[in-house]
Amino acid sequence: MARKQLLDPTDVQLLAHLYANPNLNNKTLAEAVGLAPSSCHERVKRLYASEVIRSSMLQVDHEALGGHIQAMVAVRLSNHDRDTIAGFQADLLDTNEVVSLYHTGGENDFLLHVSVPNALHLRDFVFDAITARTEVNHVETALVYDVQVSQKLPHY
Repeated sequence: MARKQLLDPTDVQLLAHLYANPNLNNKTLAEAVGLAPSSCHERVKRLYASEVIRSSMLQVDHEALGGHIQAMVAVRLSNHDRDTIAGFQADLLDTNEVVSLYHTGGENDFLLHVSVPNALHLRDFVFDAITARTEVNHVETALVYDVQVSQKLPHY
């Protein structure tokens, strides 16, 4: 994998504005960072092309879609080969319940953010989609009371 080049302060400003509001039009974004609209557009295109910006995502209200319960499900696997990991990820990401999936280090191998209509659906999802898998040897479920997404770009 090619090493990513470091971003200059203008690139970081562009990212910060787009992170806070991905719907900014190019003219407004250019004005916010002090660039000509054409230069701004070229920089944003370059950020996409170099995969510094990987996508723009829509955040939805899960409750409006019927997801009245959200939970984080920690999963520990008994087998950690690449095929097992890839199969687990692909299968779980293909379900309607999984909002996001994190492959983690430490005691648990995965954290799944799930959204379901009710407690019975959560129970059935955990039993049918997770614990029924032969490679799964431990599952813990924690209810999510509230989700807050930072509008500030992490800057190092």
